[in-house]
Amino acid sequence: MKPQILCGLLLALPLWAQAQVVVIVNPKAAADGLNAEQVAAFYLGKASSLPGGLSQALDLPESSAARELFYSKAASKTPSQVKAIWARLAFSGKATPPKELASAAEIKKFVAAHTDAIGYIEKSAVDGTVKVVMTVE
Repeated sequence: MKPQILCGLLLALPLWAQAQVVVIVNPKAAADGLNAEQVAAFYLGKASSLPGGLSQALDLPESSAARELFYSKAASKTPSQVKAIWARLAFSGKATPPKELASAAEIKKFVAAHTDAIGYIEKSAVDGTVKVVMTVE
């Protein structure tokens, strides 16, 4: 019986340990709060900008767990759905996909240097160089 309980706890651990993802902007950006619908529309190419003049979207790599969590919670899309949406939009010339950076540290650095940039990172990586405008739930 004990191995079964231990196995169950180990399987549930990723759910408890799941990182919280937040959407960040430059502290000088006019945007103070965004909702999931606004962010999803922007990150899925349905809107070309966000309130406060935000126009540069940043993405983590496809292999990132934070990216998967972001799109599943903020936009209700799987990674393959997001990839298909952007392939269609890019092919038709209607929109350009978000700029992909290698890490949360790079996203944070880019956002801190550009008042029109928006990105998402794990909440634990937030510091005074960026401002949180939405928590992904």
